[in-house]
Amino acid sequence: MKKFKGKVVSVDMNKTVVVEVESYRVHPLYHKRIKRTKKYHVHDERGVQKGEEVIFGEIRPISKTKRWQIIERSQDDSAKK
Repeated sequence: MKKFKGKVVSVDMNKTVVVEVESYRVHPLYHKRIKRTKKYHVHDERGVQKGEEVIFGEIRPISKTKRWQIIERSQDDSAKK
């Protein structure tokens, strides 16, 4: 089961949130770290707020774009402010 940790960037839909995940790659020639971001539509039964850090994982497809579900909220102090 794949799991990712990301930040909630949108809570505008019903029972769905958009979570942005950051990852870093190393450039093959210059060896500099490059930040990449990807957004996922995640099923939300817990009612998370915008800006919170969450951990989400794979589930069966619910709709065309939703294949992820929130497992837990991260214990990050910056999300509580």
